[in-house]
Amino acid sequence: MSINQKIVNDFIKNKIKFVTTVPCKQLAGVIEEIDSSEDIFHIPSNKEDEGMGLCAGAYMGGKRSAIIMQNTAIGVTINTLVTLIQYYNIPLPMLISYRGEIGEPVACQVEMAVHTKALLNQLNIPTYHFHSQNDAEELDLILNHSFMAKKPVAILTDANFWQGP
Repeated sequence: MSINQKIVNDFIKNKIKFVTTVPCKQLAGVIEEIDSSEDIFHIPSNKEDEGMGLCAGAYMGGKRSAIIMQNTAIGVTINTLVTLIQYYNIPLPMLISYRGEIGEPVACQVEMAVHTKALLNQLNIPTYHFHSQNDAEELDLILNHSFMAKKPVAILTDANFWQGP
């Protein structure tokens, strides 16, 4: 099973019925897998904060949701994370490509990587960093924890993670 299939299977196992995505080259495979799933309703978003609003609406309508995005927009999402997601205790798994870390081929991505973990830490959002595909063995438990605790969680996936075992 591919890592993309494993991620989608864990989403389905945790009853995630709605996923919004923002384009990212590293995430293209998992986005394709989400889009082809008959068990998940997929809506692409133009911006990450817009996607979080869609996830909040889906959750308030009775559907578990998740967002797939890049870390380069964490700064844009801070207000939405605090005043919507956290204030209303909305569980929101965030699968985030951690652009700018070791192995990143695009130099302009590096600057946000310097701030990503500190910003998530400041917001008290549990953050998990997947370096290798074996780390994804914890995804099911992380998703379950997000819904049980009614809290957002960040799953950072760096370039090494997407390159394979």
